[in-house]
Amino acid sequence: MTPDPTRRLESIHVDQFIAASPETVWRTLTEPELLARWWVAGNVAPVVGHEFTLDMPGFGLQPCRVVEVEKPTRFVYTFTDNWTLTWTLAAEGAGTRLFLEHSGFDLDDPRMANALRHMGPGWRDTVLPRLAELALTL
Repeated sequence: MTPDPTRRLESIHVDQFIAASPETVWRTLTEPELLARWWVAGNVAPVVGHEFTLDMPGFGLQPCRVVEVEKPTRFVYTFTDNWTLTWTLAAEGAGTRLFLEHSGFDLDDPRMANALRHMGPGWRDTVLPRLAELALTL
């Protein structure tokens, strides 16, 4: 399917310092039991082509598919039919700089534009700080 050049797409970009090694942060992103402790339950695995679901409160099971894996620096998967989550990890001093790009928000769709407004602060102020706290305990 050819992308529609008239669609206005936007992404959320968040960067979070985590006082843990890239290997530890990688585990929080790719091990189901750890993912459930900071975000949501899901049978994630760092294997290209792996299909899994994330159990989003209020929205149910959301389909995902792993599209790129470069352990321990890059993990990319689709999230629903519309979005892609790109996690990039970079060693920084005694810790890790985690970059998240949540892409695919269609600004011409009012529901997607609303999701963009709410999800950006959610990632930045709630979800990624929980990941950072968990990584400190591992």
